[in-house]
Amino acid sequence: MFSRFPILSTLREPSPRWCLLFLLLLFAVFLSASGFAQGHEDEIIANLAGGRVIIHVAKDVILFAAIDQPVERNSVPPRVMNLDASHIGVLLGASEWRVPADPKPIRIDRDFHRVGANERRTDSAPGEAEPDLDAIGITFLEKLRPLVGQLHHKLDFVPDDPIFQLVIIGYGSAQYGPEVWVAEYRIEQQQIATRGEYWQTRILRPRFTQLYPPEKHAPRTLVEVRYPVDLKGPRLSELIQGNDPRVVQLASREPRFTKVLENLHGGQAQKAAPLDSVDFMRALLPLVANDAPFVMGTMAEQHGFEWIVPPSEPVEKVEEDKNRPREAPSLLRKPPKP
Repeated sequence: MFSRFPILSTLREPSPRWCLLFLLLLFAVFLSASGFAQGHEDEIIANLAGGRVIIHVAKDVILFAAIDQPVERNSVPPRVMNLDASHIGVLLGASEWRVPADPKPIRIDRDFHRVGANERRTDSAPGEAEPDLDAIGITFLEKLRPLVGQLHHKLDFVPDDPIFQLVIIGYGSAQYGPEVWVAEYRIEQQQIATRGEYWQTRILRPRFTQLYPPEKHAPRTLVEVRYPVDLKGPRLSELIQGNDPRVVQLASREPRFTKVLENLHGGQAQKAAPLDSVDFMRALLPLVANDAPFVMGTMAEQHGFEWIVPPSEPVEKVEEDKNRPREAPSLLRKPPKP
């Protein structure tokens, strides 16, 4: 019965030594095969955060909301985090990673330590950000690089579609004022010919796009970022400009909302009264979210970050930097009382 194994077919009666060697060989082959299969099964998985981020830069305050619109079964919600003393970020796309053998997810918004860069410049080339924002972008790049590098299967993706998006909201220099940027992280793959169906995946440097302030003399209205970009449904600015009945009816019930709506219609959103804008957006969002969960907050240059609608999942407690200014934005603050 051992005729298929030449080393044993020459022996009339296999010795205990050869039997032991044969069993060890079979066991090694089994371990190698099971290890190969497990390596494929345990390949890292990215859980995507899908949805819409809506930003309204009103007078003396920035309002923002993130609507959770899952793109797959294991989607996670868009998450908000501190970036530095004057900016917050909303994370879309591959913001959470999992290894099947480890029940604890790897979250990109945790353990964030930014590489400092305090110099600002007045002119940035297309696709580039000022040094302080570029440093934030590189920090996320360094967190994503080892995770993306563990993807070894051929992925079905459009090369220009980002795997991760960071929406940056806050204030530039005193002369610059409110700003909104989106940093997009793309990937590329290369097949390793000597290893069969083995692909090397790497993440590229982020591409920055400034969304606010707009070009000179351009209308100032709502800013909206979507992930994925082809997410269905009209933008909130389109509903407002198109006089959607829900928006019109809401404004008709509250006279102070009429002025906010006029500012948005006229491309002068930056002149809308802050408190009225907050109440208007708080009342409008449930109508356009279509029962989807959302978070909402404000950020002011002097008073920092405040929750209006906090996330349902607990905000992870982190140690505050002792050198951090008291007025700097903090996600640890309790939401204001209604």
